[in-house]
Amino acid sequence: MKKMKLVVVGNGMAGMRTVEELLKIAPDIYDITVFGDEPYPNYNRIMLSPVLANEQTIDDIILNSREWYAENNIALYTNARINKIDRKNRVVYAEDGTSAEYDRLLIATGSKPFMLPIPGRELKGVLGYRDIKDTNDMIETAKTHKHAVVIGGGLLGLEAANGLKIQGMDVTVVHRNEWLLDRQLDKTAGLMLKKNLESKGLKFLLETNTEQLIGDEEGRVKAVRFTNGMELPADLVVMAVGIRPNFELAKSAGIHCDRGIVVNDTMQTFDPRIYAVGECVSHRGISYGLVAPLFEMAKVCATHLANFGIGLYKGSVTSTKLKVTGIDLFSAGEFEGGEDTEEIVLHDAVGGVYKKLVIKNDKIIGSVLYGDTADGSWYFQMLRDSKPIHEIRDYLMFGQDSLGNTGHQGQDKAAAMTNEMEVCGCNGVCKGTIVKAIQDKGLFTIDDVKKQTKAGSSCGSCVGLVEQILASTLGGGYAPPSTSKAICGCSDKNHEEVRAEIRTHKYLNIPDAIKGMQWRTPNGCATCRPALNYYLISTWPHEAVDDPQSRFINERVHANIQKDGTYSVVPRMYGGVTTPDQLRKIADVADKYAVPMVKVTGGQRIDLLGVKKEDLLDMWKDLDMPSGYAYSKGIRTVKTCVGSEFCRFGTQNSTQMGIDIEKAFDHMWAPHKVKFAVSGCPRNCAESGIKDVGIIGVDSGWEIYVGGNGGIKTEVAQFLCKVKTHEEVLEYSGAFIQIYREEARYLDRTVHWLERVGLDYVKQRVVDDAEGRKAAYERLLYALQGAVNPWAERVEKRDQYKEFETVSV
Repeated sequence: MKKMKLVVVGNGMAGMRTVEELLKIAPDIYDITVFGDEPYPNYNRIMLSPVLANEQTIDDIILNSREWYAENNIALYTNARINKIDRKNRVVYAEDGTSAEYDRLLIATGSKPFMLPIPGRELKGVLGYRDIKDTNDMIETAKTHKHAVVIGGGLLGLEAANGLKIQGMDVTVVHRNEWLLDRQLDKTAGLMLKKNLESKGLKFLLETNTEQLIGDEEGRVKAVRFTNGMELPADLVVMAVGIRPNFELAKSAGIHCDRGIVVNDTMQTFDPRIYAVGECVSHRGISYGLVAPLFEMAKVCATHLANFGIGLYKGSVTSTKLKVTGIDLFSAGEFEGGEDTEEIVLHDAVGGVYKKLVIKNDKIIGSVLYGDTADGSWYFQMLRDSKPIHEIRDYLMFGQDSLGNTGHQGQDKAAAMTNEMEVCGCNGVCKGTIVKAIQDKGLFTIDDVKKQTKAGSSCGSCVGLVEQILASTLGGGYAPPSTSKAICGCSDKNHEEVRAEIRTHKYLNIPDAIKGMQWRTPNGCATCRPALNYYLISTWPHEAVDDPQSRFINERVHANIQKDGTYSVVPRMYGGVTTPDQLRKIADVADKYAVPMVKVTGGQRIDLLGVKKEDLLDMWKDLDMPSGYAYSKGIRTVKTCVGSEFCRFGTQNSTQMGIDIEKAFDHMWAPHKVKFAVSGCPRNCAESGIKDVGIIGVDSGWEIYVGGNGGIKTEVAQFLCKVKTHEEVLEYSGAFIQIYREEARYLDRTVHWLERVGLDYVKQRVVDDAEGRKAAYERLLYALQGAVNPWAERVEKRDQYKEFETVSV
């Protein structure tokens, strides 16, 4: 049977969700062609703000990769704006001359930002906030300019303001109404939000209207003038004052439009061959800008494109679950109340929690939650179901878990949710979709669920709920990720408990620790002894006894054992910088000891491979260079680029910064290997984005990234903060490493520790707590005082290391 041709105009979330739903139920009915006017495949527009805030990258928010289109035999045209629909001949035409015939056409052209009709809106530096280009433009502007004004105190405006603040700009939000997020929050919650955001450095002008944007001689915005006569300097103006359905293409083709593309309950337009979904449509006089209604439209539309002839979209009762700069918010229904309504309110100003339920005729008709949104889905379901609340009224404000106090069955939130209730707001995934995927595809882990359903894969706020659903669906077959795994078979204590015992009882050697913690085996084992040794010396530096026999072979002999029993020797070259004298020494040593291979490492050092154990001490003596610690659970190299000293793109002296870091943290032991890199500009030639600590020079200072890993599973480092000075780089990165040294489990890389404790925890300890940060940095410097180079020490005292050459693996 010959396939029909489906053309989709619009490569955004609504259009591609329709295609995804269609592929599930009728994968072979169409040859599909998709046109998108951006250069990217389908991405999560909701997650642009984390990109602006350096929390994610563009790659992180891609929903469907180009490989996905190819795997599903979908022809994708990017950078292809359709400018004509020939309904008579059923052909669409792009601006570049590309055309495509259709049997069915799906229009999903979305919306566009509304730009205030005021003088100066055409100036350079004035933009909306709607796509990746806008996001990149803001990031680039922040590198060279200082003052930003965001017009609009809605969600987009606040996310733009937060991101620009993180990028280093001085940001003022201008809002014409009395409080922020006035469409989602009542006055109390809106003012709580303002106070919290002001504590983070944002500024606000409320009940203020913009009159004009003022430009300089080069046509760039330089100030904003308000109707009250006040002026504010502005190098960048972001208009986030609303969106408008993008329906001009449909209108030009003669399709009936009225403040959007008018569709019926099957998402069909005036032309029965043409459907429309998303923010571009007007359904029963309403245009929706939230993701959940768009995905509901997509599901209905897919059933009709598949010729199933079932399903009607009758509009959406919407709720809004937001996370604004780390603050959880939720609202639904008529939260401002009105005649014949009553309110139940819980307001904890100190604790930052506010809850309001609006009741009418014994039913919830609206709610606002600030700070604690855990029960938002429960309240929303009662609102949608018009469920009477008189039996549980006394317990409503204390959440669903409190129902156990009433004789109702107390159960976790996931088990109590209906299949229709939404779990993941970012991707519009309901509980039933997750349950079905778990059952049909045999899923057992959070990562499996993320991959198959996208639930939990964006902002991550719903991961806990997803795990509950996984556990309740699998029942006894679910094995949660272990957070309390015993250190080994010698004890029931986990790593955290062992650390606590060492700290509490001040154990200073392994025998005392084993005895005091009542190990099952009197001497421990090869698993627990290296961990115990590290925990002792990291908890009590200069006091605890370092036991060489409780270290792995590489650390015992200070060289990296190879598969043939020989060793590799990597001398330290600070920052990757060497001298002709060092190179001559290395060449002479390589000749003298007949080294089989001399290789440049990925960390910009020279590796002498194939060295016999009996030659190590003599080779170290001849080299007369420090150990590169290439064998250690500790600091390895600090990779650098050329930086501003020689590179024409360099903004900072990355080479010197790398040398200073390497010298400051030299001889540092850690739970696992620790790698640094310093790049002199955002081109990132030193690969700072996949290091435990990556530092990138920008015009105004340094950006610090943490938790990267270039190993078996490459992990991109996460943005920690931006600092201005050389000294701050050392202090912030040193504090991060010291907290990792003190709290991570032995053999955990920084990425694994971060996964467990969360980036927010690290930011709170390192960025927000200045006193704690300085104390952590000082503890690190104290621990490193008096450290000696092990190669030189063993050469000098070689008579004390007679057993050195007979150490067994």
